[in-house]
Amino acid sequence: MTGVIRILGVDPGSGATGWGLVETQGSRLSFLAAGVIRPKRALSRAQRLAVIHNGLAEQIAEWAPAEAAIEETFVNASPRDALVLGEARGVALLAPALAGLPVAEYAANTVKKSVVGRGHADKSQVQAMVRVLLPACGAQPADAADALAVAICHAHHRGAQQLMKRTA
Repeated sequence: MTGVIRILGVDPGSGATGWGLVETQGSRLSFLAAGVIRPKRALSRAQRLAVIHNGLAEQIAEWAPAEAAIEETFVNASPRDALVLGEARGVALLAPALAGLPVAEYAANTVKKSVVGRGHADKSQVQAMVRVLLPACGAQPADAADALAVAICHAHHRGAQQLMKRTA
């Protein structure tokens, strides 16, 4: 049997960054914790990014995950919105990297397909399947459920990646 691996999933956003922690042992998944980092709107952009970084760094220090996974940015209609989201995503990539964690990235469709079975599932379907796969998590806000979905996706894909490395 393989060892226990703790995974941090992150759903980056400038207004709300979801985070979720799961443990995986073989094919078994367990819920640990989840939440949403919500910087105050009155803060400057730099201060908001610092809040996101500090919030993720706090969770990494408390839970000591071995790996992290982050949802890739989808294309926004507005260049300004894409830039702001890209900044938040950069901070979300930086926090685990500074802690020495390997960071995987997954497209939103890959995450949805891994959790729901359809790449174009809506947020309510993702939330429902996260509750099915991790019953101990209960009802989570959409951003936290999305972060847990990213962690679940990574748990599924990392197993396949490990198997491919062993057989190569």
